[in-house]
Amino acid sequence: MSRVVVHATMTVDGFIADTEGGVDWMFGRPSAPEDDDVVMKVVERIGAVVGGANKTQTIDEGEIPYGGMIKVPVYLMTHTPHAPIERDGVTYTFIVDDVADAVESARRAAGDKWVSLLGGSISRQCLQLGLVDELHLDIAPVLLGNGIPLFAGLENRIELERLETSAFASETHLRYRVIR
Repeated sequence: MSRVVVHATMTVDGFIADTEGGVDWMFGRPSAPEDDDVVMKVVERIGAVVGGANKTQTIDEGEIPYGGMIKVPVYLMTHTPHAPIERDGVTYTFIVDDVADAVESARRAAGDKWVSLLGGSISRQCLQLGLVDELHLDIAPVLLGNGIPLFAGLENRIELERLETSAFASETHLRYRVIR
């Protein structure tokens, strides 16, 4: 069965985007091949993605998961029904209000590969529902001060077991198992 993971790049102070949703702080840092290797190990294991739909229920250039590097089914949470969208060989399926259903659909599509959860709200909901197996966090050496948080607002304490830690030129990489 597939594993459900929160895979995110975040700032040291816990934000995944600035207050306008921008992520320019992620780019332009010195990097090492080892940083890319850590991220690529995760990306190669992904078989489906669950994220949030934008308000217009379109797939805009800046909203393509992993910049289009992976061609896997994407399940987008929405409040209103919408027909699936096919773009560049990827099917984007809209799921109305039921994140557990979205994760289950993604698990079936992923087979033995992983389901990647994208976005703070989706990640928090899935953590609260006990659907997450692991966290894969790439921490960029920057403090935004404010923005869109990854974990702020969790209602329950969630215990983690550290599985792996590495640090190279541009990021610190943390991998945790969620203890149930």
